[in-house]
Amino acid sequence: MTNNERLANYKAAVDKARPFEGETLRELREYYRIGLTYSSNAIEGNSLSEVETKVLLEDGLTVGGKPLRDTFEAVGHSAAYDYMFSLLGSHSVSVEDIKTLHRLFYQSIDERHAGVWRDISIIVTGTDFEFPTPEALPGLMDGLEQWITSNRERLSPVEFAAMLHLKFVTIHPFIDGNGRVARLLMNASLIQDGYLLAIVPPILRTEYISAIRTYQQKGNAAPFIEFISERVLESYREVSRLLHIPLQ
Repeated sequence: MTNNERLANYKAAVDKARPFEGETLRELREYYRIGLTYSSNAIEGNSLSEVETKVLLEDGLTVGGKPLRDTFEAVGHSAAYDYMFSLLGSHSVSVEDIKTLHRLFYQSIDERHAGVWRDISIIVTGTDFEFPTPEALPGLMDGLEQWITSNRERLSPVEFAAMLHLKFVTIHPFIDGNGRVARLLMNASLIQDGYLLAIVPPILRTEYISAIRTYQQKGNAAPFIEFISERVLESYREVSRLLHIPLQ
């Protein structure tokens, strides 16, 4: 059975238990708030553990001995997560939505650059890929918005979400935080199409980065699409365990 077939079967099984309401819905959103915030930040070097992230976001208690920036990243990501869910009733993601996601995530870290295209060239460690110049960013981001409109119905939801991530992170429009915004964008697209989130755990960081590099250096998106498909499948397995839903 292919991943696409498994996804169709798993989604159908979980959809039978929908709509999630009341306490179940609240608990699921909070569960993934912690999971996505922790994992997305940890991939980028944030030192907060999943338990520490949970204590910070649920109880408002900071962790002694940890960098203040790590706290700002967790709180900012949580705010961007809420905005991601505010897009649930739509079936599009705009350039302004992208700027808002970044601003919410980054405003306590560096307010001047929050939600603003970078004004310097960048070098990303681990790759010799040449990212676009600052002058090219407005046109490239307008082009990404047009791509979203043109390809939303043409691609399958998981393929579209993975490609949106790849295209955005390859433009790299912000001075920092591009990976986290890319994962939020990808998941915004998934939930808009009725899918569960794709969580990339830190243990899979090397595989995740390698699949991105394969696209940037060789133009081959297949490994990344397959990787994200596996992460969505894992979310369906996880939710089925949490809610005791038998998978087909």
